[in-house]
Formats: sequence, C-alpha cells, structure tokens
Amino acid sequence: MLMGAIFDMDGVVVDSHAAHIRTWKKLLLSLGKSLSDAELDFVRQGIKRQEILRHFLGDLEDEQVQAYCREKDQLFQSEVETIKLVPGARALLEDLKCAGVPTALATCGSTTRVYELLSRLRLENYFTSIVTGDEVAVGKPHPEVFYKAAERLGVHPAESVVFEDSVSGVQGAKAAGMKCVGITDRPYAPALLQAGADHVLPDLSGISWIEVQKLLARRSKQHHETRPRNAFL
Repeated sequence: MLMGAIFDMDGVVVDSHAAHIRTWKKLLLSLGKSLSDAELDFVRQGIKRQEILRHFLGDLEDEQVQAYCREKDQLFQSEVETIKLVPGARALLEDLKCAGVPTALATCGSTTRVYELLSRLRLENYFTSIVTGDEVAVGKPHPEVFYKAAERLGVHPAESVVFEDSVSGVQGAKAAGMKCVGITDRPYAPALLQAGADHVLPDLSGISWIEVQKLLARRSKQHHETRPRNAFL
C-alpha cells in the first residue's frame, strides 16, 4: 500500500528545463565552452550542478566549482519569472494534502534556488519534507536523495511512489525500492520505461491520488494495464 509521495522538482512540479538549458548555455559560453542544445540535454538528468560542471569542463578545483555554481545561480535569476507549474501539479499536491498523505520534494537543485521557486509559486506548504542537492553526497541515479525523503516522511521506501522525469531519477527511485511514475514528453517516454518507470504520463493533468494508487496497483498485478486517458504507455 502506498503511504507517501515524493516529487522531483524540475520538469515534474515546475516547467523549468528550458530555463536551465538557457542558463547553462550562457554560463558555459562565458567560460569558452560552446555547446548545442542537444549536448546540453544532459542537464535534464537530475544531476548535481557540481557533476554537470565537471562533465562539461573536466576536472575542477572545489573552489572553482563553487564559484561557477554561484555564477549559475545569479544568471538563473533572469529566468525565474518565465517558470510556470507543470499542468496538474498544484491540483495533485492539493489532493495529497487534503488526503493527509506525507509528501516530499527530492531534487538535486540547490537549496537557495529550490526554496526561492517554491516560495514564488506558493508551493512550500504542500511538502512535509524537502531534500535538496546540497544535502546529499551523490546525485541521481544514486538513491540517497530518495532514501532521505522517505526517512523524513516516516514512510518505508517500498510504500513510496516517486514522480520523476529523468532516466537517472527513475533509476534512483527504483534503486531505492520505490514505485515510480514517469512524467515526460512523448519522445522520452520509452527511455523512462526502459529505466524502470512503472508508468509514464505526459504531465499531472487530471490525475488524483486515488487514481495513482489504482494505476500502480493494476501495473503491479497485471504488468500491462489498460491505458488511462492521458497516459502514453
């Protein structure tokens, strides 16, 4: 039985991937690294900023990494006003709150940026617990962020469902022994299923907590259920 819900932030609760890609592109270009949007798609994978920097720039001193992280956060400020909620996110979070379901946010985003966005979009009161990238030693696909979220909720990992939009996030959720609902555009759906997602939806529109439980229960029993109206697979 599902007792708790855990959400990734970027691409699941807030539609922010395009803003992040633009910001990373500006930062890396200022450091002499010109990258295509396809190459920058790497930043969608829910990986910590430190790992993203080292992926693109190679081995860096810790002081350099911290300086570039601060610069990235400053550049991101110009994008904040463009960020909106993913369709259906507030309605599902409200449904969970009304049902008394412990709900956590588990993201590799920086603490400052995460709380700023939650405050601006009036979302902070929906989460019983928030775990950010600054609180874990290793980013996704390592399951640490999900274990911390479940522990703070007081819920066993096997009784938790994670909403994720990246391959590394899905892998981390499954490594933690949790159910996982993928949230992604159609082209990415097969990749999330291959990574282990129990089901994939285009967004959170029209989905309630009861429907999530039924969806995953059918998946668990049958391994292949009738698709709901808004599901890809």
